[in-house]
Formats: sequence, structure tokens, C-alpha cells
Amino acid sequence: MKELRFTLVADGPSDAALITILAWMLQVNGVSYPLLPCWADFRSLRTPPKKLAERIEQALYAYPCELLFVHRDAENQTPASRRDEIDKAISALRERTVKVPPHVVVIPIRMTEAWLLFDETALRLAAGNPNGRVGLSLPKLKGLEAEPSPKQILNDLLELASELTGRRLKAFKTRVLARLVVNHLDDSSPLRELRAVFTGIAHEKRFSG
Repeated sequence: MKELRFTLVADGPSDAALITILAWMLQVNGVSYPLLPCWADFRSLRTPPKKLAERIEQALYAYPCELLFVHRDAENQTPASRRDEIDKAISALRERTVKVPPHVVVIPIRMTEAWLLFDETALRLAAGNPNGRVGLSLPKLKGLEAEPSPKQILNDLLELASELTGRRLKAFKTRVLARLVVNHLDDSSPLRELRAVFTGIAHEKRFSG
């Protein structure tokens, strides 16, 4: 294997930010091959698949890979129920003889945005104001997964970090810039302290360099 192609099937467009974190996870688990990541984007399709099994099947067709990540936010469900949901979708596809590569289940306890609230420098860079001086009160790392509205917290912090006012603040695209935070994370290792579920085979020897 000269490179490792991996595909992410996620809940929504904002969860594409997981790509960088997943690449980091593979590297810390010993994968030394060049990584070729893809986020399964169905927005251009006339009839985007809705059911999880259909989304996975379409992703494998459009974005073939050696390793599949399937993401579901826990939201009001338990991580175990979300994991069962993904496993059932995978099993249903395999029963239909759909070739499914090894897969990893990715279940943040809260929304994905909770994983982007620990790095003040990354927030300032994403907000376009790296030398800003306004204080940012970031949630404590160990409490990130208990935050009820991480997406709103992220948007509020980006607005604060921008130090913009008036019309310029109204034109500030927090939803777009929120996706840039992950690109400025120099070190994702603090995320190891969180309870979020990563289950699968990313650590298997055949994926190590």
C-alpha cells in the first residue's frame, strides 16, 4: 500500500472538519503512509441519500477507499445506540454483498464543534485576528462534552475573537469560518482526554507503515 485512502461519511457539512482530526488519529496510531482523505459530499446530487446505509453505499461508490469512517453525533442517543445504528447499516450492506472496507465508528458525545473549543490560537487565526487581545473564556477541556450548545459557543467565540463591530460584525460569516478552526490546530492530542467514541481497526498492523 503506497497510500491510504479514507472516506468520511458524516452527519452534515460542518462535520467535514473531522477530516484533519481523523488524519491525526491515524498518524498517532502508527500509520505512516501518505493519507488521501475524502469527505462524502452528497449536496450536488439530485436526490441525496437519506438513510444511513444508502449514504454509506453512495459514499463507497463515489469515494472508494481502504478505510471508512462513519460519524454520528450522539445528540440525545447513547453512544452504544449510535454504534449499533452504524453496525446495522454496515451489516445490511454486507448482506447485499456490497463490499465494505474496514470501518471506524466516530461518535462525539456532543456535536463535532465541541472538539474545536480548546485552542485559543486556532480560534483567533480562524477569526482572522491572530494578534487579538480580547479575552476568550474557553470551556474547560474536561467539560467540553457536557456543553449543551457547542456550535453556538464556537460561533460566539469567533465573533469575540474577531473584535469586529457594527456592519463588519454583521457580515462576519461564523458558520464558514468555524470550519477553518481545525486547519489551525497544531496539536490535537488534548482530545485524548475526552470520552468520545472511536471504535474500529485504525490501529491494525496492516495500516501501519
